[in-house]
Amino acid sequence: MQKITTFIGYDNQAEEAVNLYTSIFKNSKIISTSYYGEAGPAPAGTFMSAIFELEGQTFYALNGGPMFTFSYGISLFVNCTTQDEIDNYWEKLSAGGEKGQCGWLKDKFGVSWQIAPRVVFDMISDKDVEKSKRVMQAMFTMHKLEIQTLKDAYDGV
Repeated sequence: MQKITTFIGYDNQAEEAVNLYTSIFKNSKIISTSYYGEAGPAPAGTFMSAIFELEGQTFYALNGGPMFTFSYGISLFVNCTTQDEIDNYWEKLSAGGEKGQCGWLKDKFGVSWQIAPRVVFDMISDKDVEKSKRVMQAMFTMHKLEIQTLKDAYDGV
């Protein structure tokens, strides 16, 4: 097991979320699940938690009650290499949720995700300040990130 594992607490949607996430990412699996016993706090037999993997990264999901809420302060970042990857994750993860700006979205459970091409980091950290600035300005106009548009901005097209 990895040293640090992302723990995601849900009100009561953990099982649905785990099933959705493992259906979206190709290299994923549910490692284990557990259910509440007689001690509660949910009724005995109710789904409690799961350990699952997405692209080799381990996560822990828990149905912990209504005190578990999400914010943009923590997000799951998906590094993409192609526009098809971006389009796929963007559409599937934002279904029933909220599409934000600059590649950010909230899924239908309220979990924040960033769907971005790897190349964008090279472009925005370029030592040529004008190139970096053009990419940032282009990115601020987008919801789902478009690789070609970002490259065009970088190249001054």
